[in-house]
Amino acid sequence: MKKILARYLIFTAGLYLLSLGIVLIIRSALGTTPISSVNYVLSINTALSLGTCTFILNIFLIAGQFWLIRGMSSRKKIVEILLQLPFSFVFCAFIDSNMYFSSSIIPPNYFASIFLLLIGCLIQATGVVLEVKPNVVMMSAEGFVKYASDRYNKEFGNLKRKFDIALVILAVIISLVMSKHIEGVREGTIVAALITGTIVTFISRKLLTRHNYYRIRNRK
Repeated sequence: MKKILARYLIFTAGLYLLSLGIVLIIRSALGTTPISSVNYVLSINTALSLGTCTFILNIFLIAGQFWLIRGMSSRKKIVEILLQLPFSFVFCAFIDSNMYFSSSIIPPNYFASIFLLLIGCLIQATGVVLEVKPNVVMMSAEGFVKYASDRYNKEFGNLKRKFDIALVILAVIISLVMSKHIEGVREGTIVAALITGTIVTFISRKLLTRHNYYRIRNRK
């Protein structure tokens, strides 16, 4: 029971760092991450907060997962998907709280924006590692891609890249329709897409190895 609790605590810490990284990338004023692009564009063109927009999209992705497992569902899959709901709520609450507490962060120049972008990518990557290592719950975007790859027999990594690209394109379209120009998608979006995976791999293989993860978990 203690180890299970530790896994969920580590996972929750990962969600917080993931949300903080996303918010810092946004505060860099150089765009946002591909996975948050649609949510961010909607939030700056409506009265809804970024966390609220993220939760709404997560609900659609969760519903999409139930559609993807039709005909091959199991109790385990259903529970795995349903568990995403409370953690999506927690994640979105983290996003809104971090957006609130970081509202005064305004980079004074482009170099400061780049620095903040890189710090955000590093924190986001750390959050991803802490989210994945405990192996407890998938977030809705990863879950959607996983079940899509299972259903259509596609490689997860390739499908995830296509999914991210589709989100960015959709964000651009929504921005053009709602504000007549592109907002929220800039060079920082491309940088985040290119380097976050590399940072995740480095942290996972060199810093938070399986041995180090078990040491952290067993101290909880």
